Amino acid sequence: MDINQLTEFAANHMLLVMALIAIITLLIGGEIQSRISGIKELAPGEAIRMINHDNAIMVDMREDKDYGAGHIVNALHVPANPADAPDKLEKYRDKPIIVYCQRGQRSAGYCNKLKKQGFESVYHLKGGLIAWQKEALPLSKNN
Repeated sequence: MDINQLTEFAANHMLLVMALIAIITLLIGGEIQSRISGIKELAPGEAIRMINHDNAIMVDMREDKDYGAGHIVNALHVPANPADAPDKLEKYRDKPIIVYCQRGQRSAGYCNKLKKQGFESVYHLKGGLIAWQKEALPLSKNN
């Protein structure tokens, strides 16, 4: 493919080219934001390693009914209001904290708020509880 064909394709399919540029921009922007924030995403296997070797604390930020229906074993339930987080998590400041939600979207923002409140070792469970379940890892239920 030469440059003339590429420019002709771009001219004939401007909408596709703009969509490609937008997607690339979003991907790069998300990666840059992730690196700047200092929040590392962990896959479920990495989270288990941190729990077992570094005594990491799992924090479930979902609503009460979702937490009661099933959560990661020994996870602390700290619902989405980050104003309450320092009180509930204060004694764990020196330990790694892994935050998760249902799909892993809201917990990334929660991690940033914890970082701003002075928590140093904050991690985000990539894919949230759904990724955990896909790996067939254990859950605990409140009765």
